[in-house]
Parts: sequence; structure tokens; C-alpha cells
Amino acid sequence: MNGYILALDQGTTSSRAILFDVSGNALVKAQYPLRQIYPRPGWVEHDPEEILATQFHALAEVYEKSGVSPTEIAAIGITNQRETTILWDKTTGKSVCNAICWQCRRTADICAELEKAGMGPYIQEKTGLIIDPYFSGTKLKWLLDRDPALRRRAEKGEILFGTVESWLIWQLTGGKAHVTDVSNASRTMLLDTEKLCWDKEILHALDIPVSLLPRIATNSETYGVVAHHPGFPDLAGVPICAAVGDQQAALFGQGCFRPGMAKNTYGTGCFTLMNLGGKRVSSRSGLVTTVGWLRGSEVSYVLEGSVFNAGSAIQWLRDGAGVVTTAHETDILAEKAEDNQGVYFVPAFTGLGAPYWDPAARGCFFGLTRGTDKAVLCRSVLEAIAYEVADLVHTMNGDTGEPVTALRVDGGASVSDFMMQFQADLLGIPVDRPRNVETTAFGAAALAGLAAGVYSGTEELEALRASERVFTPQMEEAKRDALYRRWQKAVELSRAWGRE
Repeated sequence: MNGYILALDQGTTSSRAILFDVSGNALVKAQYPLRQIYPRPGWVEHDPEEILATQFHALAEVYEKSGVSPTEIAAIGITNQRETTILWDKTTGKSVCNAICWQCRRTADICAELEKAGMGPYIQEKTGLIIDPYFSGTKLKWLLDRDPALRRRAEKGEILFGTVESWLIWQLTGGKAHVTDVSNASRTMLLDTEKLCWDKEILHALDIPVSLLPRIATNSETYGVVAHHPGFPDLAGVPICAAVGDQQAALFGQGCFRPGMAKNTYGTGCFTLMNLGGKRVSSRSGLVTTVGWLRGSEVSYVLEGSVFNAGSAIQWLRDGAGVVTTAHETDILAEKAEDNQGVYFVPAFTGLGAPYWDPAARGCFFGLTRGTDKAVLCRSVLEAIAYEVADLVHTMNGDTGEPVTALRVDGGASVSDFMMQFQADLLGIPVDRPRNVETTAFGAAALAGLAAGVYSGTEELEALRASERVFTPQMEEAKRDALYRRWQKAVELSRAWGRE
């Protein structure tokens, strides 16, 4: 049996590659930064060619450093930033415009028109999502509507659409495979998540030609093999056996295989997911139901809450406000502040996601005094991220009627002991940080390994997970409730500011 699995992890701010052994150990890693482009306030783009170049450079570096041969690599698995929308020329394989990032809010007017037309209940019933600029469908419509020539080419079958995994698979296979996996497809607002096919009525409402769309595939199967690419290591023939959206990948990589198990990823945004098993649960409170993964004919749904700005708030402290010089310094300073001194921060840089879904809200500090220093500012930013997750978990508990009893965590900001302890205190449940921090990439590797026969099943994968530290609640309930009430007031003030 081939002993290694290569995971490609294409994210919002970087492209990464990691080589795993069969025990789930990350042996070699490489990472290249990815620019975010801001043409206007609230607009966020990527250059698809830069996505491709950075991901290929990371892949090449890992392969060269590892010393393994192509025949020793059992499979490649891909995980990616979701909802980001890419169009490319079917003949040349070149992108035809910048990608619209998942964070972009430019399609708010299109979403309002859909709501006005009464499409909200239908879209939620079929897709499990609410109408929001977050999802790919309105981004795709915007690109086609703004350029009539592009629309004509799309209608003639000359242009292809995909989210990031589709773009990477097309390029890796030399244009042989135009596919999307169900987890990413379920984030487009175009997928009937019960029948697992494109919904014709939604496509009609958005005026999207079906010829643009990729084939829908499972998360664990062979989509194709790597083609020869001049100038890069020759991995020709290595099978591409998994693709999965980054948040579903993290849920899988955390071993949350049973209904009721939940995780939160602290990345650019925050994403809390609960495994629902084979039953879809419709949220009454602003969460979305989406596809977790499909293996063979067995589908697992998830209930998800997403907030747009989490780790990006720490980046803003460093790069925008210049309060700190490194992300780790935020943690050090936060621990120096004895309390938050009544200061609250709402990181609504691009509006608020779940459970509020308010694109007009804006980032705000409340409670500043002359005595507010850098330590208090840092503490309030880290606390804000934990409050956002608490919003999601409380909402999830109400929707399912089965409270989350432990939260598994991952992502870059989960290294903050201060924030993880505050998270456990806010929720009143254990917060479990794994020894293997590469849960998102490993989720893709694990799904690829299942398809390639490296792993026999999820029981074998579950045995690979180990905790690095479990944070237990230490705060009194009365204090926790008082802090949370003030946070809710800060959120309402942030939303009111946006409305003005």
C-alpha cells in the first residue's frame, strides 16, 4: 500500500500543501500567501491565476522536500475556501475575470430582489441556506449580468464556473475533469440538498445557464489523475480522490462522525458545525443546513453557523490598526488585562453573519475610556471572537433541542489559551483542542485515503485523534450571563450604526 497522502489546502489568505503519513502525521508543509483584492468597500476578490500559482508552488515545495516518489503517494485530497466564485475559458483554461471571494458583499441588491420576489422560503427549503451575498449563486449572476459578452459565451458553453476545488481539479487534470463535490456545491445556493442535483427553478430565477456548471460528485472518489505540467514536479498519474469544503473537512478531520458532535474553526471567519447524520434539520434562528459529506450513497448533513470576521480581526489589529506587530502578541497582551474594563468590540467589518445576517452592520468598539490601553483592546478583540461562537452554539442548541456538550476546536486562533479558556467559560462546556492542529487538511487527506483504500473506515480514523488540551469552564454562571448580555447590547448598537 502506498504510504502517503498529499493534501492541498487552498484558503482565503494562503495556499498550503501538506504530506501526511497513514497515521495522520503532517510530515512536510509549505505555504504561500494569497492577496486579497479590495476594489471597493465591502468588495473582496482574488486573482484565480494567483490561487493556482500559489497552490502549485506549495505542492511542488512539499514534493521536493519530502523525497518521496509519485508511486508512494496514494492520493491527493483537496480542501478549499468555499463560495468563492471563478469563471474560466473552457478552451484555454484561463480565468476570464477576478474571483469573487466568499467575503464579498456586492450582491446585496440581487439578494434583496430575490427576497422581494418571494424566493426566500423556496431557497431555504431546497438548499438549506438563506438568501445572502455570502453564497456563490448571486456572485455568478452578478458576473454574467455585468458583461453581456461573457453571458453570451457562457450560454454557448465556452465558459465554465466552479468554486475553488473545481478550478484546481480542472487545472491539475489538464482540463479532463469539471467537477464539484457536494459539500462545496451545497454552498452555491443552487443545489437541491435532498436530491443532490442543481435546482432548475433557482437557476431560472438567477438566469444561470446549466452549461456553466460542473458535475456533482461525492467527497471520496477518484475524479481524475494529475496531468503533466511543464516546469513543475512530474506527479502525472497520481489520483485526485477527495474534495471537500474547508469547514466540512475540519469536521471530518476532527473525527465528528456521529450526530450531535460539533466543532468550531477559528480562521479568517468562525465556523461552527454540528453533524446531523442523514437527517436535515431546518434552522428557525438564522443557521443554515448544508451537506457535510457524501461517501457512496450515505450523506451526512450539518447545521452550520458562520461569522465573517474572527482571525481577520486579529489581522486588523496587527496590519490595519498597528496595535501589535505579531498575532501572538495579541494573546500576550490580552492576558495582562485583568478584565475587559467594560470594553466590547463587534468585528462587523463586512457585516454580521449568523445568526444575524445583517450586511449593514459595521465594526465598533464600545465602552472606551481614557484608561483603555493596548492590553484591553486586545482582550476585547479575542473576547469578541468567543462571543461570536457563543452566539452560534446557543442558536444551534435551540434549533436541535440537543445542547452541544463539548466543542472540538481548530484553526489558527485556537492556539490562544486565553481565548479557548474564555470560550469554555462562556459556553459552560469543555473546549477540546486536538494534538493534530491540521484538522482541515487532514479531513481532505482522510477522505482521499478512504477512496484509495488507505483506511478501512471511520473507526480507524477516529482512533487517530488525540487531544492536546481540554479547557474546562471556570467562570460563575451569573458573571457569564452578565458578560453575554452586554455583548448582545453591543451587537444591537453595531447594527443600529449600520442602519443609520
